[in-house]
This record gives sequence, structure tokens and C-alpha cells, in this order.
Amino acid sequence: MFNKILIANRGEIALRIIKTCQQLNVKTVAVYSEADADAPFVTEADEAYLLGGSKVNESYLNIVKIIDIAKQTKVEAIHPGYGLLSENTDFAKQIEDAGITFVGPSSESINRMGSKLTARQTMENADVPIIPGTNDPIESVDDARSFAAEIGYPVMVKAAHGGGGIGMQIVYDEQELAKAFESNARRAEQFFGNGTMFIEKVIEDAHHVEIQVLADQQGYTIHLNDRECSIQRRHQKVIEEAPSPLISNRTRDKMGQAAVRAAEAINYVNAGTIEFLVDENENFYFLEMNTRLQVEHPITELVTGIDLVEQQLKIAYGESLDIQQSDVKLKGHAIEARIYAEDPKTFFPSPGQLTAFEPPEGEGIRNDVGVHGQYQVTPYYDPMLAKLIVYGETRDEAIEKLEQALSQYKVEGIKTNIPFLIDVAKAPAFQRAETRTSFINEFMVKQ
Repeated sequence: MFNKILIANRGEIALRIIKTCQQLNVKTVAVYSEADADAPFVTEADEAYLLGGSKVNESYLNIVKIIDIAKQTKVEAIHPGYGLLSENTDFAKQIEDAGITFVGPSSESINRMGSKLTARQTMENADVPIIPGTNDPIESVDDARSFAAEIGYPVMVKAAHGGGGIGMQIVYDEQELAKAFESNARRAEQFFGNGTMFIEKVIEDAHHVEIQVLADQQGYTIHLNDRECSIQRRHQKVIEEAPSPLISNRTRDKMGQAAVRAAEAINYVNAGTIEFLVDENENFYFLEMNTRLQVEHPITELVTGIDLVEQQLKIAYGESLDIQQSDVKLKGHAIEARIYAEDPKTFFPSPGQLTAFEPPEGEGIRNDVGVHGQYQVTPYYDPMLAKLIVYGETRDEAIEKLEQALSQYKVEGIKTNIPFLIDVAKAPAFQRAETRTSFINEFMVKQ
């Protein structure tokens, strides 16, 4: 196993990685911005080094500085966490060129999945179902109109590069299409440096199910079953659960097999996630691949008993997977709720000074937290403060624990989305597992 690794991330995921490293007796190096000087992950790591200013481009996106610190501290590997540089091909390539191990897939694999168009083509060749749409860039508004008329509205206008809901929009008629195409192309160019667009058919009344995969350097790939991720706002997940209550075991097995084929098609190594849209008849379609650890990985850990960060490190070190597909068993039900510093009605960020932060405790409750009670929440980063993960023998038991734990959460000094999360947990539609990707829009309208 590695002796020392650098964690090129911040907040709760940096602490999460440190926790497993401590269990494995692996030393950790944290890097931080000026705004994060007082963050818990900085003091918890064995070593910590200032990257630069508070803005991400001054610190967490500074590839040269991160690799310089890695060399100075003589680490053997760099773990990127999620977000930030975790799916940046150039970052992975520069780490490889520096003779340091990247805890993730090869830069080539990241590059192939970084373009949604290339990913669609690759998945189609691997016999993984894809959403009806274009496999080539849409060059003009006229081409967009022509293709949309061919497959029928509504359609999704999407940026070929990027994520986080940026550069994508549902369009319901021809009048909307020109404006949506041009505005999203501009946003994609602004945020990702590439305004290439394509179009997919909207799968109506769909829900979002993803499959966790692990693949070692020896070519062996397994899946760890599924996560239900349909409760989203602005295409970003808010509550996730494992396993999905909306698919049959037969569909679960078929999706798992398709996810393994998808990973093998690009010679994938390490932890990754294949995301699907599933319609009301349980037909599933490839959406995208995330070539990193997911925010919602803890729910898979709770229902399988497998530490995903530990597996990532072992795979990166060159060890063969010691888990067979037949060893992967689902037990119980887990739900994760993301705790954000934001207004619970508008979802606008709510930075400020925390005066109290006390997560709930108890059997079946896990807290992945990135702040402390006197923490200054800044406007510079994603406003997620923590993740509340609950486990029960059944889904009903997990929901009951979720409601109780959320009501016991104590946060003072800033607004959070906890009141909204409580409302969702108590919603009859959520309790009946009627969780399509349109859930929040429908739910908010009814409030």
C-alpha cells in the first residue's frame, strides 16, 4: 500500500479520504486555499500546504502548484476526490507524466468519457442502450430544428462537454429551440471552453438510476448494484438511496451487466459510475459515465459493506480485486441527504458565519461533514456542508430514520435546505417511491 498520498480536494470528501487512509496507515497531505485555512480537513491531515487565494482558479484548480507540492512532499499518489479536477484529463495526464499515481482511471479513459458525444458512440458500440439522439455535433439552429422535428418534442439540448446541469435545457417546441440552442452553447463555451452541442429525446416520466463499478488493473470488472438519484434540482442530486425502489431485480441485473460492458469498452480502471435514465416500463438508457468517486458513494458502502475509497487505493496501488461479483450482496436500505448552505425555498446559496453545527447521532446514522460549529461558509465553493446518511433494514425504516435525524440537526447562523429535506422525506409521493426526475418541480408546485 502507498505510504503517503496527496488529496487534491477540500471539505467533507477530503476528510472522508483521510479517514480511510488513517485506517490503512497511509499518511495524507492536504492542500488548501486561504478561505479554507480553518477547515477541519486541514488540521486532520498529517501535512497541509497553502495553495493560494480563495477562488478556485487561484487554488484548487492550480494544477502546477498541486503537482509541485506533491513532488516536494514525495507522495506516491494523488486522490482527486470528486468535482474540481477529478475528471480533468490534463490533470490526470500531468500526474502520470510526473511519475505519480493518479487514484482514478487513465487520462485516456477520462478523455473518452469527457465528451458526451464520444461516450454515446462508445456505449452504442458496446451494446449499451443509449437515448435516441445525435451522435454528431449539431452545427446550427437549422440543423437543431430539423433533427428535433424528426424525433419529436420535447428534446434536451445538451453541451457535449461539461456537467452540473450547465449547458443543458429541455425544449418543448420549435419557438424555444433557437434561443435554447444559442444560449446553452454560449454557456458551455464560457464554463467549459467548448460550445459543441447535441440533442437527445427527452425520456418522459423517467427516473435516474446509476450503477457503481470497480475495475482493477488486471482487467477484472464488477458492479456494486444501483443507486436511485431522481430527486434533483437544476439537474443536481439532492437525495439518493440504495437500492432503487423502482426497478425489479431482473432490471437491476441487466443494468449491472450493461455497466460492466460499458467500463470494459474503455478499458476502465478504478471506481466509476454509469448513469442511466429508466422509463416507466423499466427500459434503461445510458446517460453518462462519471470517472471518479461519486458524492453519493456512502449509500453503496452501507448496503454492500464495501469501503469504496479503500478499493480505490488498492486498485491504484496495483492490487487485484479481492471481491468477486458473487460476493456482492445487498443488505438493507440506505438514504443520503445533502445538507446545503442555501435558502430552503429559493435554493440560493446562504454563506455566512456558522454559530452552531451539530449533526444528529445514533444507530444507523452516518455523518460525512466538512465544517465545524464556528466555520465561515464562503461564497467561493459548492455550498454543501455535509451529507447525512441513514441505514435501515427496510426502506420504510430508513425513511423514518431520515425524518428523525433531519429534525435533530442543529445548524445556526446561516440558512440551510434542511426544512426542504424534511418536507421531501414526509411527502407521500416520496414515501410511495414515486420519485421521477420531475419530482422536485412537481413537489414544489404543490407547496
